[in-house]
Amino acid sequence: MRPSPRRFPAPTLAGLRPLLLCGLLLTNLPWAQAEAPSPPPPLLLAETASSQLDPAPYWVSEKLDGVRAFWDGRVLRFRSGNPVPAPAWFTAALPAQPLDGELWIARERFDQVSGIVRSNPPNDRDWKQVRYMVFELPNAPGSFADRNARMRTLVERAHAPWLQMVPQFRVPNSAALKQHLDKIVKQGGEGLMLHRADAPYQTGRQDVLLKLKPWQDAEATVIGYTPGKGKYAGLTGALNMQMPDGKTFRIGSGLSDALRRNPPPIGTLITYRYQALTPSGIPRFARYLRVRAPE
Repeated sequence: MRPSPRRFPAPTLAGLRPLLLCGLLLTNLPWAQAEAPSPPPPLLLAETASSQLDPAPYWVSEKLDGVRAFWDGRVLRFRSGNPVPAPAWFTAALPAQPLDGELWIARERFDQVSGIVRSNPPNDRDWKQVRYMVFELPNAPGSFADRNARMRTLVERAHAPWLQMVPQFRVPNSAALKQHLDKIVKQGGEGLMLHRADAPYQTGRQDVLLKLKPWQDAEATVIGYTPGKGKYAGLTGALNMQMPDGKTFRIGSGLSDALRRNPPPIGTLITYRYQALTPSGIPRFARYLRVRAPE
């Protein structure tokens, strides 16, 4: 004779109350309140500057090697449009005014800040190292000189140590500009940014915003490996790369011994540096910089 199926009593409201309370507590945690992704915000992007450019019409600043972040007045987002999982105390100090800037710690610490700002749930102790370095007021009226003054006022009124303005300065001529560039690079910086003082706010890649660096950055995909020789025998000698236009090349410089033992998987998007392109469009003196972090 088949035994009767065991019957369980129907759950009561009193029995469900602890579970409901637990769910409410979890959803009220700052990092649990996930914002839906939105389309990439239309931001201003820089063109490449000539080293002989007359810098007199521009405000100049250091090019920070951080993670770009857009504050829409309510949510802090990556350039992709995905929300940054920042602690509630970090964003609570930001004004209702939209801001554009970099999440930054210090020179030559991109990998560290990239890991911190993408960790979910966020680590408060790690985030206390991070600063939101503002350099633009999206869609604000007036020239960049006007917006620059407005940024300074907003930052001062916020009274938050982690909200700062990227220092802007004027340079009289190309010789002085080169001196500033050499100094920044020698100290471990990326380069300089130049923003026309009289420019209204624009979006897309525009020549009112210029970047000046001793090298160029680009991205390519790992498609294979070249075996090492000599002291690198048994290790990866170079990464076989493919550019977005389909051209292929190799990167052997800039690879640490750890990377040679455990190279980025095939399909990984990496950022590399180079000095110039050959007539056929291949980067000269390509050097590995880092894995491109997803946003």
